Amino acid sequence: MSDLYIPVYSTDIAQQALPEDRIPEMSHSPETVFNLVKDRLMLDGNEKQNLATFCTTWTDNEMDELMKLGSVKNLIDKELYPESAKIEQNCIRMLADLWHAPDANEAIGTSTVGSSEAAMLGGLALKRQWQASRRAKGLNTDKPNLVTGPVQICWKKFCAYFEVEHREVPIRAGELKAHPDDFLPYIDENTIGVVPTFGLTFTLVYEDVQGVCAVLDTLQYNTGLDIPVHVDAASGGFIAPFVDTQKDIVWDFRLPRVKSINASGHKYGLAPLGLGWVLWREKSDLPDDLIFYVDYLGGDMATFALNFSRPADSVIAQYYQFLRLGKLGYAEIQETCMGTGQFLAGLLGEFPELDVLYDSVDGLPGVVFKLKDNVDGFTLYDVQERVKSRGWQTAAYPLPQHRHDTVIMRILIRNGISATLMKSLAQDIRNIINRLAAIPEPDVAMA
Repeated sequence: MSDLYIPVYSTDIAQQALPEDRIPEMSHSPETVFNLVKDRLMLDGNEKQNLATFCTTWTDNEMDELMKLGSVKNLIDKELYPESAKIEQNCIRMLADLWHAPDANEAIGTSTVGSSEAAMLGGLALKRQWQASRRAKGLNTDKPNLVTGPVQICWKKFCAYFEVEHREVPIRAGELKAHPDDFLPYIDENTIGVVPTFGLTFTLVYEDVQGVCAVLDTLQYNTGLDIPVHVDAASGGFIAPFVDTQKDIVWDFRLPRVKSINASGHKYGLAPLGLGWVLWREKSDLPDDLIFYVDYLGGDMATFALNFSRPADSVIAQYYQFLRLGKLGYAEIQETCMGTGQFLAGLLGEFPELDVLYDSVDGLPGVVFKLKDNVDGFTLYDVQERVKSRGWQTAAYPLPQHRHDTVIMRILIRNGISATLMKSLAQDIRNIINRLAAIPEPDVAMA
C-alpha cells in the first residue's frame, strides 16, 4: 500500500530509526518525511532561550513569504534576476548612507553569507593595498601583519588562511576593551591595517575607533606610516546609528582613516541567518584584482565575494526590514533591547555573589558579569551547566589573553527577548546559585 494511505507513524520508514549513513532505496510520501524530520528538529534547543547567540531568531510571516520567493533566485545571476541585484545595491547604498560614506553612490560593497566572509574580504583588500604600495616602492611583501584588539575567530582564520601575522592587543587589567594607545607598539611598516571591533564578542563594549584613528594620525605625522582602518561592526553597526545615547559616537566613515566596514545583517540588522555586509569608503579602496568578471551565466557580471551561487532570500529580507521598520522601527527595537538588558543587569546586580561588569549601556544589548572574588565552591561554568537544564543557553568563558584568570558570563538580548523572560532567567540563576552554595533556603520568586 502507498504511504499516502497509511497513517504517518505506521509507515515502514516511521517504524525504524531514520537512515543516517545511506540514502534509502525507496521513496516516501512528503507528509510522512516532513513529520519525521520535524520530530527530529523538536530535539533542538529553543531559540527563544538561546541567550548566547547574536543572531536573529524571529521573523514575521511576510518576511517568510518573501524569502520563499527569493530562495529560488540565484543572486549571482544578475542577468536573469536584475531586480534582486538592484535590491542588493539598494541595501548597500542605504548602509553607505547610514554609516556616513562621503558619497553613498561612490561607496562599493557586497552582501555575503555572514560577517565572517565580509571581514575576510575587508582583510584581503587591506593586504592587496599594502602589497601594491610596497611593490611600487620596491619593498618586500613577505611579512604582512594585522593589528587588532580581542577579536572574533573569523579574524584569526583570515590571518591563518591568507598568511598574515596576527598581532592582538591585550586588554588592560580592570578594563573590557583594548586602549587606543596600546595599539601603537604592535604597528610597523608591515602592518596592512588595524581592526577595532565596534561591539566586542567577549564583553559587548565598543572599542574606541575614533581614539585608534587619532593614534594612527599621530603616527603618520611623526613617521609617515599611513595605516588604514577596517571596522568590524558585526553587531554595533546596526545598534549605534539607532540608539539615542550612541548616535554621537564617531566610529564609521566620518573618520577619513576608516576605509571599510563589515556588519552582520543576520544579527542586529534583523535579517534571517545567512547575511553579512562589507562596504568600502570609495571604489578606489577595493583593489581591482579582487573583482572578477563572469560571462557564462548569460551576461558579463562582476563579483568579488568569496562565495558564488547563493539564494537572494536573505538580501530580500534585509530590504524588507529596511522598508518595513524604517529608522523609527529600528530605533524602537534596539532601544527596547538595550532597556531589557539594563533591566536584567539591575536584577543580577542585586545578587551579592555577582559583579556586573557591563550593564547594557553604551555598547551592545546584554549583560556581562563574573563571580565576586570571595565566592568559592562553584564557578560560572557550574551556573552555565545548570541553567541549561532550565532551557537557557548562556556563554561562560575566560577573558582574552593576559586576562584568562577572569571568567565571565555573557547574556545577549535580541529582538523578542522580553523583560518577563529575563525576570524568569534571573530567578533561575538566583535559585541555582543558592543550590550551588548549599544555602539552606527554599527556591524564591523574584518580586
